[in-house]
Amino acid sequence: YSVMPTPIKRLPDLERASPISDPPAVPETIEMSGWTKTKTYESHHFDSEAWSVVKPRPDDIIIATAYKSGTTWMQQIIAQLIFDGAPPAAVGDLSPWVDLRVPPRPVKEQILEGLTNRRFLKTHLPTSALEYSESARYVYVARDGRDAFVSLMNHYKNGNEMWYGALNGEGLVGDPLPTWEEATAGEEGDDAIRAIFDKWLNTPWGTHAAWEEDGWPFWSLFTNAKTWWEARHLPNVLLVHFGDLKRDLKGEMRRIAEFIGAPVDEAKFDAQVRACTFEAMKGNAAAVAPLGGAMWKGGAETFINKGTNGRWKDVLTKAQVEAYEKAAKERLGEECAEWLALGGDAREGGERVAS
Repeated sequence: YSVMPTPIKRLPDLERASPISDPPAVPETIEMSGWTKTKTYESHHFDSEAWSVVKPRPDDIIIATAYKSGTTWMQQIIAQLIFDGAPPAAVGDLSPWVDLRVPPRPVKEQILEGLTNRRFLKTHLPTSALEYSESARYVYVARDGRDAFVSLMNHYKNGNEMWYGALNGEGLVGDPLPTWEEATAGEEGDDAIRAIFDKWLNTPWGTHAAWEEDGWPFWSLFTNAKTWWEARHLPNVLLVHFGDLKRDLKGEMRRIAEFIGAPVDEAKFDAQVRACTFEAMKGNAAAVAPLGGAMWKGGAETFINKGTNGRWKDVLTKAQVEAYEKAAKERLGEECAEWLALGGDAREGGERVAS
């Protein structure tokens, strides 16, 4: 995740991607079974009410994740699909994170209104903090929480002064994000990751503590995943698993294309799939990573990390793994916990795929 870029110049090539008829009918937000907005998130990262400046368009796509679960990967996939393999700008410019607390809402509104293409906006909110739009297409990407945690720790430890300055600067609500050194109490390497894990698993952050049980010092992965899982029956919600993208990128891209209504040009599709592999994204990191990776030590290649699963097996202790599995079942329920760990068909009674 990243700080939203400054307003981008109007890009004439954007007209190629599903231009919106004028004037579009603006859909009203409504409540749906399994989706009701009841929460407000404010923290070093969040301004959930920033969605109030979004003027809905009939063909908006919303990409949602908890964190480090394939957000940038899905942005890359959707950019390839809706721009026919030739996105006209960096993915971060085309797909801003709406609920990030910076920049201020008026600047954010200008950025959002300046996007003339079919928009694919990013959120890290649970459904309980989002208004439901009947016309939007929601793509939620999930990942085994242990993999997401290890990736989040790589992200956290590589944040630079610019990153902390943006998050902990003017307009901060609540406590500042602790530095990596403060959070790990001086531990290093895998010991540092283990030092944070127990707190991440059992301690909420800030104002979220009223309804979350975990996520320190960020926000709850379990709360996030559970709300989207409970909305999976809605016809405009698609659940995608990081593991399934790893196993069958081509098949998953076809499924996503069908869901968002993006025609597949068979002559170009293999190249689009190749552009969405981790190898290609790593090689083109500056155009894929938010702000070109400027907020992380080592730049864009640090942000686009390994894209591998299972590293937690060599990092977490047996007791920590058992504690995670117990918490996942208690907070998510058996079926959701199993899907979060394994992926596969998210529909009721759907088949799971072992890693």
